[in-house]
Amino acid sequence: MIKVVRGNPTPEELAAALAVVRARAAAASVVPSGAPAPRDAWSDPSRIAARHVPRPGPASWTRTYWP
Repeated sequence: MIKVVRGNPTPEELAAALAVVRARAAAASVVPSGAPAPRDAWSDPSRIAARHVPRPGPASWTRTYWP
């Protein structure tokens, strides 16, 4: 929603401002074709696999809850 706070714009000025806002919003939402969408870091499997995984051993039960 667009609200005029100050002044009294003409319908042409208001239409021009709205056209600029809509064009910028459309340009921001376009993803180039062929390029994969960026992935969120929390869902990236390499984040988990990059850490050292504990090996089974006598004290492995102490490492069962890793952050």
